[in-house]
Amino acid sequence: MRDVLDDLAGWYAAGETFGLATVVGTFRSAPRPPGAAMAVSPTGEAVGSVSGGCVEGAVYDLARSVMESGRPLVQRYGVSDDDAFAVGLTCGGVLDVLVEPVGPATYPEFPEVAAAIRAGEPVAVATVVEGRGRIGARRVVWLGRAAGTLAPGSPHAARLDGAVDEDARGMLALGRTGLRHYGTEGQRRRNELTVFVQSFSPPPRLLVFGAIDFAAAVARIGRFLGHHVTVCDARPVFATPKRFPEADEVVVKWPHKYLEEMVAAGRVDERTVICVLTHDPKFDVPLLQVALRTPAAYIGAMGSRRTHGDRLRRLREAGLTDSELARLRSPIGLDLGARTPEETAVSIAAELIQLRHGGTARPLTDTTGPIHRPA
Repeated sequence: MRDVLDDLAGWYAAGETFGLATVVGTFRSAPRPPGAAMAVSPTGEAVGSVSGGCVEGAVYDLARSVMESGRPLVQRYGVSDDDAFAVGLTCGGVLDVLVEPVGPATYPEFPEVAAAIRAGEPVAVATVVEGRGRIGARRVVWLGRAAGTLAPGSPHAARLDGAVDEDARGMLALGRTGLRHYGTEGQRRRNELTVFVQSFSPPPRLLVFGAIDFAAAVARIGRFLGHHVTVCDARPVFATPKRFPEADEVVVKWPHKYLEEMVAAGRVDERTVICVLTHDPKFDVPLLQVALRTPAAYIGAMGSRRTHGDRLRRLREAGLTDSELARLRSPIGLDLGARTPEETAVSIAAELIQLRHGGTARPLTDTTGPIHRPA
């Protein structure tokens, strides 16, 4: 929904009710992940995508129908040779799509959700999608409060809502979106109710150290992949917004000092990516001493194999252990034969994607099994 938020907010502000389709479950080689969204306005305008084009026509028609009926529903799409599925996906995958009418009368919390997403405030939307409950019942969960209920009219609503609140906040901390199963009173070991929890966490951080031409390319592709990008360098003549227009922030400060400040402020977490492009011992050794002791998801450093060997020696002399050094991805990136800054940025991005999703980094023609792996 984040990608089409401006359109949705405009329709909502005009008092219109639109159809919102959201992928809530995927199986096998489904083309889009849970949370992918497509919306249809009352005038027939469509924005977003749930399948990359395979079933958009069918979803469009269903969204128009839901706008008229006012009743949300979940539709399964899959290969066309199975009568249990709606016709559409040619990739062999299966996806479940929640289609619901959204407007001031059906979703009063929407303006607050939109404001939180725009402000980078963590917020999760939990929706009943299957089982002994009202399909489309919704609860919005922030870190310190919640609104709505998943069981309107039920004497057990507070218990169910409380259990979902706890789980949604845990998923927000990890940036995860997915299905959770409960009993009607919130029991976590039962399967009477399926709830889709969509997390809108702030974008993961990409910290790029070293204001060089390679950093500009990495910042550009990092922004494209949805990261909040910061470029940091101690040299003010090089670390300027004009040289790094794709970065969200350009910081002039000694790299290790800046990273220490970020860690102390709690802004380095399990989703953070750290790219050290300085390949200068006076910068990267003290920086990596800090970085390798953070919970960051990825820590990579640029340099030749000779530079890497010298860097490891210096880091060991500084007291880092073998287990800490094993976290370092150096030389940075996958072996694509990259030479230019742009090609190098692609190799770094490819390694990030491969590590995030567990891919083999081999040509798909040389592999078998599902193309899209579970998150």
